[in-house]
Amino acid sequence: MTEVKCGASVAMFVVLLLAVGALGYGVAAATGQLDGRASAAAVPGPTPAVPTIAHPEPSRPVTPVVPADPPPPPVLEPGDTGPQVRALQSRLRELAWFSGKVTDSYGPKTTAAVKGFQGKRGLPKLGYVDAATMKRLKAMTRTPTKDDLANRISDGTWTNAPLDARCRTGRALCIDKTSRTIRWVVDGQVRKTMAVRFGSSYTPTREGLFHIESKSPNHVSSLYGSAMPFAMFFSRGQAVHYSSDFAATGYSGASHGCVNVRDYDGLQALFDQVRVGDKAVVYWS
Repeated sequence: MTEVKCGASVAMFVVLLLAVGALGYGVAAATGQLDGRASAAAVPGPTPAVPTIAHPEPSRPVTPVVPADPPPPPVLEPGDTGPQVRALQSRLRELAWFSGKVTDSYGPKTTAAVKGFQGKRGLPKLGYVDAATMKRLKAMTRTPTKDDLANRISDGTWTNAPLDARCRTGRALCIDKTSRTIRWVVDGQVRKTMAVRFGSSYTPTREGLFHIESKSPNHVSSLYGSAMPFAMFFSRGQAVHYSSDFAATGYSGASHGCVNVRDYDGLQALFDQVRVGDKAVVYWS
């Protein structure tokens, strides 16, 4: 009986030993260690390369090159000569872009005047006159007269017209409707000459001998609400003053009876010299 139990115990011990061995082998296999070497199953292999698929860049639309429009053909250009050039200069002179006496030659002075007019009106600064420039210029000016073309009518920077006798003594604003000029004369000596514009036939500028009644550097018309810088009143509301409209449109417009001046800086300097009581003579030479 004892032998049987002993044999059974030995058998159980052997079974237990085998179970532990099996368990150890399983753990070794699971952790990748078997007989001190890494098992083949546990050694990581090289990571397979992922194939790269090339995506071509999207094609960008090609903007076609549009050739620039050719410049407009000239009507008058530098180097031209003749009466058409003289008429062009007269119109530019009317708008104060050309000064002095008109000629038959289209030179640098005319080119500069044309560029200035074109730039001011938003036209291409060509320096020569194309159809658009001529159309705009004619719309803003009157047709030059024979006197204009013969330099018998001044642009305001000069005049050969005689002074009225009443202007030849003392201090006087000598305002000539014929030459369309105002001359500041002191003791018979002309100190300053500028272009002027007068009232229309409905509101004419009065003629005669007057005296400066008052001065107002920043005057605004109570009747029309328009600015009248450097106003020098000489006859019941009529005054010599700067006009932005005259500066912009020239003789195509008219005042409401005042004497318009378009030279801002020139009139500002004159305003400081003229005194209340000085003469203002409005006449035809």
